[in-house]
Amino acid sequence: MDTINKTNFNFENQTSVYRGKVREVYGINDNLLVMIATDRLSAFDVVLPKQIPFKGQILNQIAYQMMKDTSDIVPNWLLATPDPNVSVGYLCEPFKVEMVIRGYLSGHAAREYKLGKRLLCGVEMVDGMKENDKFPNPIITPTTKAVNGEHDEDISREAILTQGIVSESDYLQLEKYTKALFKRGTEIAKKRGLILVDTKYEFGKTKDGKIVLIDEIHTPDSSRYFYLDGYQERQDNNEKQKQLSKEFVRQWLISKGFQGKENQEIPEMTKEKITEISERYIELYEQITGKSFEKGETYNILQRIETNVVKYLKRV
Repeated sequence: MDTINKTNFNFENQTSVYRGKVREVYGINDNLLVMIATDRLSAFDVVLPKQIPFKGQILNQIAYQMMKDTSDIVPNWLLATPDPNVSVGYLCEPFKVEMVIRGYLSGHAAREYKLGKRLLCGVEMVDGMKENDKFPNPIITPTTKAVNGEHDEDISREAILTQGIVSESDYLQLEKYTKALFKRGTEIAKKRGLILVDTKYEFGKTKDGKIVLIDEIHTPDSSRYFYLDGYQERQDNNEKQKQLSKEFVRQWLISKGFQGKENQEIPEMTKEKITEISERYIELYEQITGKSFEKGETYNILQRIETNVVKYLKRV
């Protein structure tokens, strides 16, 4: 079975190539982007050595569905998905922050809380909470957008404005959009029997200065989900929550002594572990979207992508 590790396309009128941890982005004519979701897997800002079958397709198709389901409240960059692993949209100038919003004390927030910290990105977390408790109100905890393999760093709203990373008027709009998207995402999740625990959104500006949602949205790589059924019972009994997110990968890595820190070795990813992760991603897709997952053709997958993208670009 073919997976996508790296692409090396040369589309007509191609002007740029950017390779992120998971996605590879081709600029076309200085006004369009072709975003390819690879099967690479990252955790703790480290790209793991083995690819996960169908992961890129799953992320791309969830993001497409969620972009459609939120386009009435927040404009986005997306134009089309000409291939299961590809999205095409408008070229935007990304903001240099990621808008993380948290409804529950989980993941990074819980790890910080256990260390005794009660301020996260300048936002106060009340005393007396335990892991996976719901916050009185969702909190926005931005991060800087990592470049060149660096780690994302927590940053406060005040620091963003003081350092001039984002103007105050733009930042207020980002906060407004973030809250609206999280509210809609929470409603969608509830219909699927899920809780949207936390997520991140990325925004950019189009050439005419409009702020739009970019990249992915409400995928298991950018979001954490719990199963709604039994949530409160598990909290009351101090049990772990049943999760639908990439957290299961992080927890496996942590159990093997890896958190992306210097001199830590990435544990071996056996065929069985890769199959398990792939199956979990398929479960995530079906639960989040409410649709059965249809596996894309993986034989000569790069040729499939190139053919579909070239065909689409000829029409626009």
